[in-house]
Order: sequence, then C-alpha cells, then structure tokens
Amino acid sequence: MNRFLICSALALGLAAVATAGAAQQAETPYDAVDPTIGTGGEGHTFPGATAPFGMIQLSPDTDIKPFKQSYKWAAGYRYEDPTILGFSHTHFSGAGHSDLGDILVTPAVGDDVPLDPGDPAKPGSGYRSRFSHATEIATPGYYAVTLSDPGVRAEMTAGTRVGVHRYGFPTGTPAHLIVDLRSSIYNYPGKILWSTIRVTPDGTITGMRETRGWAPARKLWFAMRFSAPLAGHAFVNREEDVPYKGFQGPGRGDDGVAMLAGRALVARLDFGALVRPLEVRVAISGVDEAGAIGNLASEPGDFDAIRAQSHAAWDKALGAVRIDSAPAMRKTLYTALYHSLLAPSVYGDADGRYRGPDDAVHKAEGFTFHSTFSLWDTFRAEHPLLTLIQPEQRNADFVNSLIASRQHSPFGILPVWQFNGRETWCMIGYHAVPIIADAYLKGIRGFDANAALDAMVASADYEPYGGLGDYKKLGFVPIDREPEAASKTVEYAYDDWTIARMARAMGRLDIATRFEKRALNWRNSFDPASGFVRARKVDGSFRTPFDPTAINYGSDYTEGNAWQYSWFMPQDEGGLIRALGGDAATVKKLDAMFDFDNSKLDYGHAEDIAGLIGQYIHGNEPSHHVAYLYTYAGAPWRTQERLKQIVDSQYKPTPEGLSGNDDLGQMSAWLIFTSLGFYPVAPGSGEYVIGRPFVDRAVLNLPSGKSFTIRAEGLSETNRYVGQVFLDGQPLTRGFIRHADIEAGGELRFVMQASPNKSWATAEAARPFSMTGYSAHR
Repeated sequence: MNRFLICSALALGLAAVATAGAAQQAETPYDAVDPTIGTGGEGHTFPGATAPFGMIQLSPDTDIKPFKQSYKWAAGYRYEDPTILGFSHTHFSGAGHSDLGDILVTPAVGDDVPLDPGDPAKPGSGYRSRFSHATEIATPGYYAVTLSDPGVRAEMTAGTRVGVHRYGFPTGTPAHLIVDLRSSIYNYPGKILWSTIRVTPDGTITGMRETRGWAPARKLWFAMRFSAPLAGHAFVNREEDVPYKGFQGPGRGDDGVAMLAGRALVARLDFGALVRPLEVRVAISGVDEAGAIGNLASEPGDFDAIRAQSHAAWDKALGAVRIDSAPAMRKTLYTALYHSLLAPSVYGDADGRYRGPDDAVHKAEGFTFHSTFSLWDTFRAEHPLLTLIQPEQRNADFVNSLIASRQHSPFGILPVWQFNGRETWCMIGYHAVPIIADAYLKGIRGFDANAALDAMVASADYEPYGGLGDYKKLGFVPIDREPEAASKTVEYAYDDWTIARMARAMGRLDIATRFEKRALNWRNSFDPASGFVRARKVDGSFRTPFDPTAINYGSDYTEGNAWQYSWFMPQDEGGLIRALGGDAATVKKLDAMFDFDNSKLDYGHAEDIAGLIGQYIHGNEPSHHVAYLYTYAGAPWRTQERLKQIVDSQYKPTPEGLSGNDDLGQMSAWLIFTSLGFYPVAPGSGEYVIGRPFVDRAVLNLPSGKSFTIRAEGLSETNRYVGQVFLDGQPLTRGFIRHADIEAGGELRFVMQASPNKSWATAEAARPFSMTGYSAHR
C-alpha cells in the first residue's frame, strides 16, 4: 500500500471514530443533510459541492450517455454506477431533462496519460476510475471520494461563483490533470459548436465552449488556477476531420499564449511529483473570459477557506427551519430543505454582468441575476417556500431576473423554462406569473411592480405561444390546433387568476376584471358527463375516443392524463366540487383516483410517470395538490390519511429516496410544507391548506426576525389524525392558515389522536379560498 492510501485509511478510521462520538451529540441541520438522497432511482439529484443558489455545482459524473439514453443521468451521477469519469462544474438538481456537465476535470498519474474516458467494463482503458461508496463523503458544500485506479483522494468544495478541487496524489508519482471540453450531459454528435483553451504565462488556464443542447447556443467561459506550477501541458483536438491534432509545449497564439480551438478539445496538464495536495480553483462566466477571471478573484482563499465559507452559508440557510423529529424523518427533511435551496441559481458575474436570452450582455443594477427557472414545477411549492425562508432581497432577485429576461426576450414574454439565461420552451403555461404575483401579494418588494404586471399581461396575451390566440377567442385551447390542449387551458386559467389578484391589489381594475373572467375558463374544458377535464376541438366538441388513463406525450395532457388534470383549478376548487355534484361525489372521485387498479396499465413509455398510488402520480407535479382537496370537500381527515400514505411510500433517507425527479426542489418543497402540516394549494391566495404534521416540533425562523412554531402533541404511528388545532393558543376551526398568520409569528399547535375528527373544519365557511364557492347556496 502506498503512502497516500495508508494516510487515507488512517483518516477514514479517525473520521469514523469522530462520527461515532458526534452521533451522541445533537446533530445540527447541516449534519443531518445527506446529498446522496435521490442520486439513485428517479430523483436525478447530484451529491457534489455547491453553495446555496450557487453558480457552480461541482460534482462527479459517473457516465455520459448518448442523448436518447441520457434521462437517468440528468444530474451526471448515478449511485449504482461503478466508475467516475471526473468532476464537472454545472449540474441540475432533479431535472426531468439533461444538459450541463461543463468543464470536466479528472486526475491522472504516471507517464502514460489516457485522454479518452474508456470503457467502464475495462479498467485502465481510459481516464475514468473505479471507486467505492465507502470512501465517499457528501455534505452541503463538500464532496470527497477516493479514485481507486490512480490512487487519488479527490475533494470538492464551492462558493457562489468558484469551485475548488483538491487532489491528494500518491507520493513520488508524476501528477496530471485532464480537462475534457468534449464531455457533456445530454451528449450527441455536433453538440459542441466551438471551444477554446489556452494557458497564459502566469499558468492560468482559460477557455470557453458553445453548445447546442437542451438550450440553444449556450456559451460558457472558465478560468482555472493551481496551487502548484505547470510543468508542461498538451492541448489536443480530437475532431476526425482536423488533421492537426494539437501541440505540446511551445505552440503560441497571436497574443503569446499557448492555445487551441476546435470542437473536440482535451488537455493534459502536468505537475510532476507533488509533495502536497494540488488545489485547483475554477470559476465560470456566461459573459466572457474576463468575467470568469473576475469571478475567480471575487472569492479569494484556498480550499479550506472556501469550504468554511460554504459551511457557514449552509448553516445560515438551513437554520431557517429547526426540526425536531425521528432521526430518519429529520434526515429526509433537512435533505429536502437542502435540495430546495439549490435553484434558481446565480448566473450573473461578480461585476453584475450577465448574458440574457437575446445572447447579449447586460448589467444588473441593484440585483443579482439568477437563472435555472423550472417554472412549471416550482411555482407550486418551491417558490412559496422560498418566500417564507429566504430574505426579501433573494426573492426580489428572482422576480427582477424574470422581468429582465422578459425585457431581453426576442418575444417580449417571461421565461418558460430557462437556464444559463437561455430559453428551452420546455413545458407549458406562463408560470413565472404566479411566482411574481405570489411574491408581491406576500409583501415582497424591491422590484418594479408595474413592470412586473406589464410583463405578466404581455406573456398571457402573446398569441403565438401555445394556442393563446385561440384561448383568448374561444375560452379554451383547441386540440385540433394545439397539442396538450386540455392541460394548457386549465393552467392558463390559473395563471390568469394570479394576474387578476395582483392587478386588483395594485388598483389596476381593468386588468383584474379581464383576467378574473379568464380565470374561469377551466369550466370550458370540464365535461359534466364524464366528470373529467377534456380536450375540445375548435367546433366545441370534446375529442373522442376518450380514455382518462391514457398518457402519451403531445396528446391531450402534459405528462399526465385526465385523472391528474381534472383537479387543476386551484383558484376554484369549490366550483369543481359544485360541478362534480357536491362533497360526497367529490370524495368518491378522489378515492377512485387513489384506489385505482393500475395492474393492466403500462406507463413504461412515459419517463416522468413515477410514484403511482392508483392514478395519483406523486413523482410528477400535476398531482401534488390533490390529496389536500378532501379538505375542500369537507373531509379533512381523508386528506390526513392520504398524506400519510404518500409520505410513507414516496420518500426515504436513501439514494432511492425520491419517487420522481426532484425538479429543482419541488418534490422536496412539497415534503417540507407537508411535514409542517400545511401546503400552498393555490399560490396567490395567501392561504395554506392544513393537512397534518409529520414532525414533533418545527420552528420557522423568518427573515423578519420573528419565528413561527409548529407543535404536534401526541404524534405517533397510532396518533395519525388531527384532533384539534390551536393558533396562538386559540382554537382554530378552519382548515387553512393565512400567510399573515405565519409572518406575525406565534404558534400552530396540533393535538393528534388515533381516530379521525370528522367534525373539525368541515363547514363551508371553514374551507380554503375558492373563486365561486362550494355550493349553490353560498
């Protein structure tokens, strides 16, 4: 065994002793987080190092698959994979689509350095390495693993715009780094449009690449510096149609630096035999090389300094919620909180510059530009959670970033699914709208409200987008002109309602009146005969044949079917209850959804359909509010039962612990809210529907300095029902709390019992908000 491995074994042994001792003490929120949760199964999370909302996500990539096979590797890492390619600097957390994986770096040793990844089934065939999970450490802002083939201990940490690697090489052996600019998640021939790499006289490595993947023409620059001087280097172009493959040593560009350009670049960086670990500081920029160098300078410090800063940032962010619960649930919840604090990520440089959707460079004034907006997912619970636990400035940054993106958009509308400042046009709706409205209605300021409302209206009125021209004329999206028309109709109607809410609060009554009318358009896609939301044709007829269980991409519904989408009118669930025939009929239909026999159905063709409980699909977002609808129908104890069923079956503190894609924090935010005992069914309403708690005690440490405490007296596996609820010591007889109740500080106390309380919060007056009420008598 070489000297490095002996030291590593000793360090691991000491760490085990320290861990055993620490386990006897109370875990901090930081210590409770396990970033490997969701790295297996369908979670699509990554275990690597990042700061809260950080621009850098420095994480291992275990494999790069051709784009048609890349879905499971959307985060670059699969827990079950036996090898690691290297460590790249950009990753999505839980996305349902793959991309990123920029600037792959990996260590190598010896005299013969491979420049290709090799075959995972053939050790030594390339630069990838085998590893063992026993050598991995993953905590917020820090990741470490031993790469067995080169015998290198690799450590990663990250600040907001800087990632730092540290490699412990075997003593007496030539040390190298490989920088592969070909490597990319969602990989396919021709994805790399162009790339460059160069080394300056002071040893700084800089470069860029432009890719066409999920987002078109995405540009990224990087700057890289080392704690030891370069002893040599080789830059190689692997393009088959380029006869000149590269150069070694003295090649120079016009400005006197060694450089290479092409579409398949890989570099070998030589450091000789090292006597101490090699540190590599890397920054990225969407603007230019100067931006990457400036970002590198904006966060000075070595590996340990950046790690300490990241640890402190995570301590503060995770400390927004204090949770007392059983150890497994506590780990699951703090990891969920961690995952909810990763995006939207910073994408503006330290000097305020950023690249917008017009591919031009702009300067943010008074805010930090953020991107990675998975809006179809995150408007539901992720952003409402952030309005509670993040400072007003951070939430204002999100809104300002959305407004700025609209101002720079060639189409003049808000983002749909944006990352790195680029629009993907993925998913449906204009869900930047409820995020802005919900923030404004909760009192978040620091942005131009009139500009925000103008952007919201412009997006809702942009007729070329998603059948909006027909929607405005007909009151629904016709399926014979636009795919997924049933889903689009009901999602547009909800978004319209949030426009109306914000406009009315601002005194813009003409806009409020127009969009309140549009908010009822969900009724135009509801079929009273079947009790389902269905797609209609231009002539007004419902499309046939109709199968409420059918799921096909590009059909009547978006990543779902009639069972999930027939409940999506969060602004008017009372109107739906009335249309279904009342409370009893609604409860019966909800039960039919959860209890549906799927044994004869096959959804294997639909990647996003995971976490099925009957026709309830927790692994995808359209179902997320449905369990709470029993409360709207006067049966809150049935909500409590279904929530127990969902939490027990869909979340675990293991790599396979997420039943579906975390979708940039939405799955995690759902669990955080649900564990506290309430959920924002209709963001924009200012209300949270009460379910049941899954923690003994939790404290929300609000940005205002106040705190809101949740207590669950008598909570146990037996006592799974809510007997009574008290708000600030007074009995609460309604099935919801208001945002203002939380912001005021105080306490929400649940008294749990073994049998359901079938009289609590059942009266219509005790039910959550609905535009048109619950019965014909109201």
